[in-house]
Amino acid sequence: MQNDDATLQDLIDRVAARDDSALKSLYGLTSAKLYGLALRITGQRDRAEDVLQETFLQVWRTAADYRASLSPPLAWLGLIVRSRALDQLRRQKVAREHLTDTLDETLADTLDGDADDPLDVSLASQQARALHQCLARLDRKQRAVVSLAYLRDLSHSELAQQLKLPLGTVKTWIRRGLDQLRACMAQFA
Repeated sequence: MQNDDATLQDLIDRVAARDDSALKSLYGLTSAKLYGLALRITGQRDRAEDVLQETFLQVWRTAADYRASLSPPLAWLGLIVRSRALDQLRRQKVAREHLTDTLDETLADTLDGDADDPLDVSLASQQARALHQCLARLDRKQRAVVSLAYLRDLSHSELAQQLKLPLGTVKTWIRRGLDQLRACMAQFA
């Protein structure tokens, strides 16, 4: 894994220097995993392909901003894929809403509402905002470890191995991060 990280780091550094052959090599080494992640999030092959393309365009533009000290190369690439995929889903939702507005207005008087209770939707949205604010308050290392643990569903030992940190350190960061999240979220309850 360390050798893989070193290889990926070297390729990202070369991409930052505008080496297009490095981008091609980086794509060759990582595209299968990143496509799988995009497909899992979007649920559609064509959308996953679009996400992968957008990801590598963003890598080309922002490779110079990558900091290996903050996350391993594949985790950084995975976060870009996740961000692009969620953007894709949001755009898809907006497009669908626009197409269904007229139908919704026409049928609103004749159909019983089967939509979620607006109060429940509002509460979920408030909780999501609160979680985002609470995550932003965590120490950068704790936020990264907690996010990776839940984003990738990795065990403590898998995280320690991937991040090349002692297992006790990872457990401590996760425990302290979750304690801080609980305390922060209690303020919003």
